[in-house]
Amino acid sequence: MKRLANLTLLVVVLATLYASFAYLKLDLFGLFTGDSPALMWRYAQGFLQPDFSAELLGKIGQGTLETLAMSAIGTLLASILGLLLALPAAGRFGALAKALTRFLLNALRAIPELVWAALMVLAAGLGPNAGTLALALHTSGVLGRLFAEALENTPAAPAQALRLAGSSSISAFCYGTLPGVWPQLLAYALYRWENNIRMASVLGFVGAGGLGQMLYISLSLFQQAQAASVILAMLLLVLLVDLFSNWARQRWVQAG
Repeated sequence: MKRLANLTLLVVVLATLYASFAYLKLDLFGLFTGDSPALMWRYAQGFLQPDFSAELLGKIGQGTLETLAMSAIGTLLASILGLLLALPAAGRFGALAKALTRFLLNALRAIPELVWAALMVLAAGLGPNAGTLALALHTSGVLGRLFAEALENTPAAPAQALRLAGSSSISAFCYGTLPGVWPQLLAYALYRWENNIRMASVLGFVGAGGLGQMLYISLSLFQQAQAASVILAMLLLVLLVDLFSNWARQRWVQAG
């Protein structure tokens, strides 16, 4: 019976894949026949000679700082808002507040960053402001949910002991709950910052500033050499942020 169920599942998966290829009318073999390989190689050759002129490197440096600032400020705002929303989402203000806050968190993270960026461009105009707000809104939903689950799994005994000793709710949370959950919250925030660096690099495709906007303009003008330089800057930025994030987790999170 189990073997029959597995065979049926395999047939369903294969049939779904076949139906998907047939519906989308994908011609993968066309990529390797006719003039397609030569055309693709000719286009790719433009990326093999990056432009390292001083003028372009200066613009890339400015775009890199803009991308880094967008991700850092967006993550910081999201961490603050996510923690504020995590308190009611963890059930600390009643069942109704918990349900409403969790619905809000689900709505915030259900909308992708690119969609938020397109909406923020209409609301705040072109530039890094739209990208920062887009990252902050989406990441607030993600971090708020993660923070809420972390708070729910934190032992309540230290905070209850402080409350019985006469401490206020805020003091009990700051000195009884927060120290035990702080390393986990910091780890979540650092991980999301890594993701936001990558996302900030592509939000420029909808006009949200940073390296993504430079890459979009270069590709639109078929300037492959300039686009290759921007892509290299993106890779270097992500690598450096990953190294810093790993060091920060080992230094602050594991030590805590």
